[in-house]
Amino acid sequence: MTAGANASLGGFLPFSSASLWNTDISSASVDPNSDSIISNYIGSSTHLHPDFGTDPTYGIPYIVVNGTQNLVPINLGAYPDESDPGPMPVPSNAPIEGGSSSTGDRHVLVLDNGNCFLYELYNAAPGSNGSWSADSTAVWDLLGNERRPYSWTSADAAGLPIFPGLVRYDEAASGKIQHAFRFTVPHTRAAFIPPASHWAANTSDPNAPPMGMRLRLKSSYDISGYSSQMQVILTAMKKYGLILADNGSALYVTGASDNRWGSDLDSLKNVPATAFEVLAMSPIYTSSNLPSGASPSISSFTAAPATVSAGGSVTLAWTANNTDYVIVSPGAGAVRGSTVTIQPATTTTYTIYATNQYGRTTANLTVTVQ
Repeated sequence: MTAGANASLGGFLPFSSASLWNTDISSASVDPNSDSIISNYIGSSTHLHPDFGTDPTYGIPYIVVNGTQNLVPINLGAYPDESDPGPMPVPSNAPIEGGSSSTGDRHVLVLDNGNCFLYELYNAAPGSNGSWSADSTAVWDLLGNERRPYSWTSADAAGLPIFPGLVRYDEAASGKIQHAFRFTVPHTRAAFIPPASHWAANTSDPNAPPMGMRLRLKSSYDISGYSSQMQVILTAMKKYGLILADNGSALYVTGASDNRWGSDLDSLKNVPATAFEVLAMSPIYTSSNLPSGASPSISSFTAAPATVSAGGSVTLAWTANNTDYVIVSPGAGAVRGSTVTIQPATTTTYTIYATNQYGRTTANLTVTVQ
């Protein structure tokens, strides 16, 4: 991945081949209520809408940083219990969805190309001291198949990562897209389907879509009249589909704003909602049947040495089981392996956060600086 705003990933595909974002669903079964769902909750007269373009305030931007990017504190607001703590490598000039003065969702997406982690913030704002504030945050291991704990949100309403679901120019121009896209509908119920982990219900209608519902462009839909880049996008919709990620306008598909998009992007608005089908929805999780399993466990968390002079090196080590990813805060942030070296300037209490799809476990230790 090259560094910079809206940079090319050079063919890198986030998450493993087992990820539901990257799964070929071209042969998956259609839900028996597909036509009814399309008609009642999207609208038979609705058309596909690309929610991105050349306008930098339209779409969700992202930035790729190098592995040496400084880690900064993140001040958590509305959803601290379901957020990943800092520090995170968010530069002071990270692009904000809608622009710096936006009053919308203000998502910030940062990819670390040296360590292959993705950091996503919701309602984010930079601080004067280099820190950032956000109502919700999530860290994603781009080399794995991570999911949020069941019932947890992320920077997205459905508990999903945002970046893997963006329509990006670099992929469309390459001639191949190998993942699903993020989309919205106006009304959803209190339920979700993997890979979603959270709902944001705005209706009690039991037939309304759950978060994570997947659409597929019908194989019979003729795309031959579209430009080559638009055919790449539509082909991905046939092979990988769309994943419901948030409440919003009907059949709005999210992409990254990029000044290289051409006028042919508007041709996607010709695709009718009736050209899509809803894939079979199973399992559907609600508050009454959330999955249960083994939460992470931390059997040891040690510091060597436990007492140092200011700026001295300390190795933190741990043993954690049933863990998808680990964060050490403050100082280290998201890390792989079972050790990390830090240089505390003052006496500091460190917390290790071990997370998997069934929950989070923490442990603390204090390093004394003389």
